[in-house]
Amino acid sequence: MQVYVELALLENFCMDFTLLYCAKLTCGNHASVWRVTAASALGACFAVVFPLFGLSGLWSAAVKIVSGLIICLLGGKFRGFKAYLKLTAVFLVFTFVLGGALIAIFSLAGLDYSAGEGYMLSSVPIGIPMFGALVLVILARKLALRLKKTDKATVKCKIYSGEKYVELSGFYDSGNKVYHSGQPVSVIPMISALKIIDESRIKDEVKIHTVAGSKKIKVFTADKIEIYSGDKVNVVNGVKIGISPRTAGTAVLHPDLMED
Repeated sequence: MQVYVELALLENFCMDFTLLYCAKLTCGNHASVWRVTAASALGACFAVVFPLFGLSGLWSAAVKIVSGLIICLLGGKFRGFKAYLKLTAVFLVFTFVLGGALIAIFSLAGLDYSAGEGYMLSSVPIGIPMFGALVLVILARKLALRLKKTDKATVKCKIYSGEKYVELSGFYDSGNKVYHSGQPVSVIPMISALKIIDESRIKDEVKIHTVAGSKKIKVFTADKIEIYSGDKVNVVNGVKIGISPRTAGTAVLHPDLMED
């Protein structure tokens, strides 16, 4: 079977991207699409050049495993080692499931495929193996919904600044994409902020986008925030807090603060 490098790169990129994105969905990882894309591109390049190493046996398996660990490390966004292990484990499981399923389908259909050399490349149009990947995406979404916590949408949180703290209810807003100095910004009502900090001493501002348009709000760094979900407490230190002009209401928590 003749193998074209560009086709091998494309097919391996599609596979790596699909598998990594499935793992991201299942684990609720907040990595961006660009991060997943970059990791998948690196994985595709490795898969194509791997046969040139001439490795076999244990060395071959070890290098492939290490490459998978690196892909997951680059393709995910982690707040701890446990989150990294979770994403990596799901990625490897999906890899074995999809690889085994494609080999079985090709064998039953009498189609040729190239595998075991660091890449898999079918002799049929790329849409057929990608169909199997698409099915995996759908299954991953359903699995993610089953694994999703059944807690109420509203959570209780405490925000600390020095010796003062304020307690209020809040919710995670997936549409909150506000960052300041590279850190996610959660927004609380003005009346709550004034209980723990003097607004006149706040110099930093950040632009937010709402239905009514764009506007700037003041932002400060709280010592920590405690987010209560049932019996569990998620503590984030040095969190950025924006002050909404609203005098009352709930806290709008950034999705990056969700515990992995």
